[in-house]
Amino acid sequence: MPDSHQNADLGAFLRARRAKVTPDDVNLGAHARRRRRVPGLRREEVAALAGVSPDYYTRLEQGRERHPSAEVLASLAEALRLTGDARDHLFRLAGAAVTTAAGSSSEVDSALVALMDAWPHNPALIYDLAYDVVASNAMADALFHGWAHSRNLLEVVFGDPAARTFYVDWAEVAADAVAGFRFNHGRRPADRRVRAVLARMLAESAEFTELWNGHDVRGKTLSQKRFQHPDVGRITLTMQAFDVRSRPGQELVVYHAESGSPSADALSLLGSLTASVGD
Repeated sequence: MPDSHQNADLGAFLRARRAKVTPDDVNLGAHARRRRRVPGLRREEVAALAGVSPDYYTRLEQGRERHPSAEVLASLAEALRLTGDARDHLFRLAGAAVTTAAGSSSEVDSALVALMDAWPHNPALIYDLAYDVVASNAMADALFHGWAHSRNLLEVVFGDPAARTFYVDWAEVAADAVAGFRFNHGRRPADRRVRAVLARMLAESAEFTELWNGHDVRGKTLSQKRFQHPDVGRITLTMQAFDVRSRPGQELVVYHAESGSPSADALSLLGSLTASVGD
């Protein structure tokens, strides 16, 4: 059952997502585009698309309706064009989805850490729901400059002055980081560490706050990231993320470069530099 805080989050999420859907997106026709005062759909339009009364939908946005059924949530997801992680997030905010995720934990699986250490050419790290890096191998440490600024990925992206150079596509990385953190927050909104990180980021970063208020939500997927490393130059890596089954709530991220590519050569050089420093 959602508490008052979750009801407020649900209302804010519905308002933000309603603003992202245009009449054209849902085939409302040219007449719906005339003399509009809102950037997206009106409340009554969402209500009509979802098959609920305007009053009921208004109560949902205002946090006064606490028990939307799964059928209503499914209709709202369709009306607001929510799929995948965003659809799951809606259900979680309404208290209608069951999650097995544990709270943020710094305890790591020693066997998994040993496996990561056996990957000399693949930066690998484990982070928890709060985006704290709880384990990393030598290549990840070298890629991320020894975590000199912080071992929290949000603090690295938004707080490290070098981040905008290090991440070639910083704006995209920042948006993905906030969307992923909101996904985690939806899984465990009462987690003490998650709430502490959120409060700090909202207080210290206007850019984080703007993205957070956009209510985008999605988990990590297969993607490419471009880095500008101060020691070895440009590196383009494919990133894959895996849930750590032995530690629910943690994710393993592994980076790799295309074989024979300049990025593979750069990673090899980075590994050599790391090894020479350790000698």
